[in-house]
Amino acid sequence: MYTICFVEDEIDLSNLVKVYLQKAGYNVVCFTKGKEAINYIGNKVDLWILDIMLGDDYSGYDVIGAIRKTDLNVPVIFTSARDQDLDKILGLELGSDDYITKPYSSKELVLRVNNIIKRVYKNEDNNFINYEIYKIDVNKRVVKREEKELTLTTLEFDLLLLFINNIGKGFSRDEILNTIWGQDYFGTDRVVDDLVRRLRKKMPKLKISAIYGFGYRLS
Repeated sequence: MYTICFVEDEIDLSNLVKVYLQKAGYNVVCFTKGKEAINYIGNKVDLWILDIMLGDDYSGYDVIGAIRKTDLNVPVIFTSARDQDLDKILGLELGSDDYITKPYSSKELVLRVNNIIKRVYKNEDNNFINYEIYKIDVNKRVVKREEKELTLTTLEFDLLLLFINNIGKGFSRDEILNTIWGQDYFGTDRVVDDLVRRLRKKMPKLKISAIYGFGYRLS
């Protein structure tokens, strides 16, 4: 899963775009202030979306300047309420990949994100999945946290893949039982709760939510 950092001081717009990006399958980290975004640099980010005018003493230009000191390749999209050629030119000179003027459609922004992600990461091995601080190697069935390999059992890894490939989808305990243990399993569905508990303990950054009286979902 690709991670996108969205830096926008309009909270309503930030929340709306976040929903659209999450529905498109992205992990989204939002900031309203430039200083917060700069402090986040160094974490795994696959694309930045920067508003030029922010709610503190830092602008989008300051943020991209800080980004480029550590990463020359990560794609950046600028957004701005000002439709001035100078903004676009300066943004491109600072290393942005695209520019979109407010007000913009959330769907249009998602389309631009999709296009850039496909172009930049088209040769990347699709068997690797990134989620929060974890990197999942599907083929080798290995999970790393900041380059440190975690020890997961077969069932724990199978449950992780079920969730990670279906983010936002709720699974009943019976569905998890049938998928992980198989339809021939005979026993209580409490084994599902125990497996989820163990996975949460080993991977605390997984956002697994319990659905009362039903099952679980990963967000």
